[in-house]
Amino acid sequence: MSRFLYGANVQANGIRQHYLRYGGQGPALILIPGITSPAITWGFVAERLGEKYDTYVLDVRGRGLSSSGPELTYDAETCAQDVNAFAAALKLDSYSLIGHSMGARFALRAAVLQPAGVRRLVLVDPPVSGPGRRDYPGKWPWYVDSIRQSLSGMDAEQMRAYCPTWSEEQRQLRAEWLHTCYEPAIQRAYEDFHQVDSHRDYPALSMPTLLMIAGLGGVILPEDEAEIRALQPEITLAHVANAGHMIPWDDFDGFFRALGDFLD
Repeated sequence: MSRFLYGANVQANGIRQHYLRYGGQGPALILIPGITSPAITWGFVAERLGEKYDTYVLDVRGRGLSSSGPELTYDAETCAQDVNAFAAALKLDSYSLIGHSMGARFALRAAVLQPAGVRRLVLVDPPVSGPGRRDYPGKWPWYVDSIRQSLSGMDAEQMRAYCPTWSEEQRQLRAEWLHTCYEPAIQRAYEDFHQVDSHRDYPALSMPTLLMIAGLGGVILPEDEAEIRALQPEITLAHVANAGHMIPWDDFDGFFRALGDFLD
């Protein structure tokens, strides 16, 4: 039985924010996807989360069915403020945040800007690049080439060139929705991976925080773990040894083993 309830829009931080809701019972949970992942692509994860949590999956601005276009700004600070405005618009006064990759950096910043409502914070393989640091391992052409191809229409087989390890269903869904990722929004997010230092926020965290690390992703290396733990000694680390950066796609059960009962 599906845990999906509905998709809806809310006016928050001056834009239309679209979301998908799963479960409807239990503690509230807001899930913020990565750089080119509209909310619907996280549906298979939200179905499982919806068994225990009232789960809201966001379309980040410039993606999916949320506001997009040249009149908007797409910097990391604004996108973090979107998260807090979304929670306020839905009158969620106590909730957990899960963010993946870019979404993890937004969740981290949102939790520091407005910690009062955040019960728990889960950061799934966030980029640790920034000023004076090594580059993010994902290269820009991978993003822009696939987005431009999707604008003219692509199918699951064509998506295989970009996501060779994914199932046909996963590739089909990405091929269907990737065209909603507005290229300037994606470019600004990618640039912010290298221009914004998210490490500044770790010492300010005041809620229980889990850092989930992909063993095969190359995003967070042992020295990065050590630095983050030094900045925030209370953080919990969990590894998914056999997964790349897209952890639930590579090891669905491993993702949930790493999450464990942390949100409880």
